[in-house]
Amino acid sequence: MHTEICDRLGIEFPIFAFTHCRDVVAAVSNAGGFGVLGAIGFSPEELKVELDWLDDHVGDNGYGVDIVIPGKYEGMGEMDPVKLEAQLQSMVPEDHRRFARRLLDEHDIPAPPADEARSGMMGWTEATAKPLLECALAHPKVKLIANALGTPPADVIKEVHDHGLLFAALAGSVKHAKRHAEAGIDIVICQGTEGGGHTGEIGSIVLWPEVIEAIAPTPVLAAGGVGTGRQIAAALAMGAQGVWGGTLWLTVEEADTAPGQIESYLAASSADTIRSRSYTGKPCRMLKNDWTDAWEREDTPDPLPMPMQMLVAIEAVGAARRYPEQSKGIAFNPCGQVIGRATQVKKAKDVVRELVEDYIEAVDRLTELAKV
Repeated sequence: MHTEICDRLGIEFPIFAFTHCRDVVAAVSNAGGFGVLGAIGFSPEELKVELDWLDDHVGDNGYGVDIVIPGKYEGMGEMDPVKLEAQLQSMVPEDHRRFARRLLDEHDIPAPPADEARSGMMGWTEATAKPLLECALAHPKVKLIANALGTPPADVIKEVHDHGLLFAALAGSVKHAKRHAEAGIDIVICQGTEGGGHTGEIGSIVLWPEVIEAIAPTPVLAAGGVGTGRQIAAALAMGAQGVWGGTLWLTVEEADTAPGQIESYLAASSADTIRSRSYTGKPCRMLKNDWTDAWEREDTPDPLPMPMQMLVAIEAVGAARRYPEQSKGIAFNPCGQVIGRATQVKKAKDVVRELVEDYIEAVDRLTELAKV
């Protein structure tokens, strides 16, 4: 399971693990894969703490950092985060705030103390993502920057390349992938609709070969529904140079996932997810629950565009850790359809090992079939 990307990043297996937990990043990178830390939930100061720790715990291995600069969002062009948030907060209709508060009250979720309230802006804009990028670029063991939504601005791509790092970007369609390649992106992460988080509408087995052919020789990582070594073998057979996944790592032993969320993930089947705009404002695959159902009804407000919807949903997002039992019906649980395979807690290194072993078995089986 060795491709050109392995050589470029100095890794043993082209298995990329996206996670918001630094311990998972370290465990996967130390197991021969490549851990990528999602930075969106951190302030620049918090991210520095996480990356300092990672630099001390990945040995001679590298890791990546994932930021979010959407290709389109409300308030584009304003680079002062304080002014941008004030502008967007003023645009949020009161009926959306009242509706969200009513859902929280129905689940006995009180408003957070004023000194613990978090901004719903998070890292969803260029204004908030750039400080996170600057922090990542200051850490020597960061080898790759990924952008989760849209083609990054040209100056951002140049800055990453000037630091000698690779730049990756997610794509959910051939059009998006071509735009990334034309902009100079080094690696396109092609995610089918089965994937967790923000996805398009096309299934992986259709989308992967379309994108691989459309942007060759730009390397492609296959994402969306990858949960076994057999699926890795299928992706590499189609021409992908590796796989990118997030869902498998939500329930590993090292994951800093809230207890209530762990229970929800372990109990979920592949039929329990939905693409919903109810948390982020863009179609995002997650577990269905009372919150997603409520925003889908015809008699309720429509979700706002990104990043305004998160200004409405931030209390629901934060409730999972503070009120693990009450929040099960309204928690933000992004994951892909492959969540049905996450039925028990395992060490991250064991997940990597099982993926590799299953891949080898699949390749051996195909080799035998080719002899017939």
